[in-house]
Amino acid sequence: MSSGERTISSRSQSPDPSSHATNLYDTTEAEGEWLDEDDSEYFDPAEDFEDAFEDADDGLSGVEIDFSLSSSDEIAEQEGSETETETTQGRTQPASRGGAIQVSHAQIMRLFGHAGLRNLFAPHTLGNQPLDDNGEGNQDEEEGNTYSRRRRRTKGSSTSVPAVPSEYGQRLMATGTFGDNEYYEDKLRKRKKRLVRRLMYRELGTQSATPNRMNKLISQGLIPSSNADTIIHYDARCYSGQFSDDGNFFFSCAQDFKVRMYDTSNPYKWKYYKTAVYPYGQWTITDASLSPDNKFLAYSSIRSIVCLASTDPNLSDDSPLFLDFSYMGQRDQRGPFGGASSHFGIWSIRFSGDGREVVAGTSDHSVYVYDIEAKKSILKIAGHSDDVNAVCFGDNTSPHILYSGSDDTLIKVWDRRSMGDSREAGVFMGHTEGLTYVDSKGDGRYVLSNGKDQTMKLWDLRKMMPTEKASRHDPARYSTGFDYRFMAFSEAEYQTHPHDCSLVTFRGHRVLKTLIRCHFSPPGSTDSRYVYSGSEDGSVYVYHMDATLAGTIDVNKATHHSRPKDPDLYGHQYEMRSNRNPDTWKTCVRDASWHPNAPVVAGKKPFLKVTAEATSWNGWGMSTGTCTTHSWNDGAEEDEGEPKMGLRVNQRLEEDKDLYDQPRPSGRMSQFRSRLRGRMVRATDDNEDGG
Repeated sequence: MSSGERTISSRSQSPDPSSHATNLYDTTEAEGEWLDEDDSEYFDPAEDFEDAFEDADDGLSGVEIDFSLSSSDEIAEQEGSETETETTQGRTQPASRGGAIQVSHAQIMRLFGHAGLRNLFAPHTLGNQPLDDNGEGNQDEEEGNTYSRRRRRTKGSSTSVPAVPSEYGQRLMATGTFGDNEYYEDKLRKRKKRLVRRLMYRELGTQSATPNRMNKLISQGLIPSSNADTIIHYDARCYSGQFSDDGNFFFSCAQDFKVRMYDTSNPYKWKYYKTAVYPYGQWTITDASLSPDNKFLAYSSIRSIVCLASTDPNLSDDSPLFLDFSYMGQRDQRGPFGGASSHFGIWSIRFSGDGREVVAGTSDHSVYVYDIEAKKSILKIAGHSDDVNAVCFGDNTSPHILYSGSDDTLIKVWDRRSMGDSREAGVFMGHTEGLTYVDSKGDGRYVLSNGKDQTMKLWDLRKMMPTEKASRHDPARYSTGFDYRFMAFSEAEYQTHPHDCSLVTFRGHRVLKTLIRCHFSPPGSTDSRYVYSGSEDGSVYVYHMDATLAGTIDVNKATHHSRPKDPDLYGHQYEMRSNRNPDTWKTCVRDASWHPNAPVVAGKKPFLKVTAEATSWNGWGMSTGTCTTHSWNDGAEEDEGEPKMGLRVNQRLEEDKDLYDQPRPSGRMSQFRSRLRGRMVRATDDNEDGG
């Protein structure tokens, strides 16, 4: 079509719609309006229009409706002299106003619907959730309807799936940095060496490996099973839970603004320790971090205040200290708890290696570093364009290197020794959607991240993208605005980032509904052989470093129907909005923690209690929570020892017979109300409500 036949009115004008018998819009030249340049494989104008004519109403028969966009130069040449054309049977003729054809909205929908353009006429909502009066959707971080839509292609992106196994990951495994490798493998028969055979070889000394290396080979292959040893039930959703670095301590954070602490020095038998409370929290406890000496626990909510509580159960004054991250030292900044100073929320916190500082990622797109001794924030880094969902220190022994992961899809590296210009030292670019978690191996080199693009990625600090190069790319260009809380993610929608600088990409788990976390397996019990992540489908996924799946821990199967229905525990207001069925048992594993020391395979008597813990939204309608412990048991369904597998206990680790009862009838008023926390709520102490 020549430029003389392609005309359009200026955007500043409002021509009479009745004056147009044919609207011209060239889909191959228009950028940013309906389709991108690379949408051609989604939408072929010739094919789609030809098929559409057969389904059109009689009022549209014989009429071809094309859309064309002229360049700005052509518009300037034709300004003031609009040409109206009507295409009939391949001829272009001037169209008279009296002969204009009126095309209804329904006809347009039928014409374009099969080509995937129906969404252009649909209302803009989060999934299928209606917008409120302020034009905002439901901001609750919960399960809702899974409304899927076709993903817009981005120029330069590719749908090629990363190779599995990853060649680079295989090279990493061969270096010994991530576990030891067998000197000899029976590749012909593909036999797996069972534990008893490995122990026999070790005792007989028939292997060329040293005893210490044999112990590592034995322990790193013991992945916990799906069968749960103990199921700890909570009357609120659980958001995070982690072992201490020495394995003697475990804490879990729940939506009732309480952090429960447990003594795990004996992995066979946990003991309830104490409970810390976040007063006047908002929605939930978002994160918690244990000091290196295990003496203090910092925990946060969607406020600028971090609570610092002692882990000593014998301390008489159990009130937490308040660390106001919004206070930077100016007197006019400080306000009372809940005052004007609480103007942002905290999503992630971490103690430094020396225990003197706490770093936080916040909802005001910034990273804060708080000095506990100075009682103020000593550094604010406004380095992201969206919420900072995850932060961590790069080295366990140094507070200089910081990592921050944001909803702007970037992981930024900050070196506090060279921040005169307030710029990052480098950028990890490769996720196409926002980050949910960032974990450091602690060696100042390797970093792991989870993203809403349903991938987990391994990064090397030496391969980060320089700031100058990263500034030339707009990360929003490769993002689709996918809302992981309400929308489903199809494999057909997967795209790779054209500037991905990660080492290995792990796929298979589902990062939906909430900020699901990922971790490196500990060096003590697994020799850092694996990486693992929670998942929305109720499992923990364990991967080799070459992106192959090493195993899964099915928490949903282990906990299925492990407590009776209690209607008073349901958040009814939320259920009506999300249409979630309260009669369905659902599990979403939000966090998981691998015991750092067990198993210890040494000496004549091996200790084979390899333990992992999964913290989940779990229960009827996914309105309650669990922490489950899983041990390696060589695939056995039953355990001859005591206590029996699948023991059900409450949050104080007391065996609760009510957990085995039939569903209780509704109608009674309970202290457990809707968990919808849209306002500040004063949390009660465990002594008042029984834990």
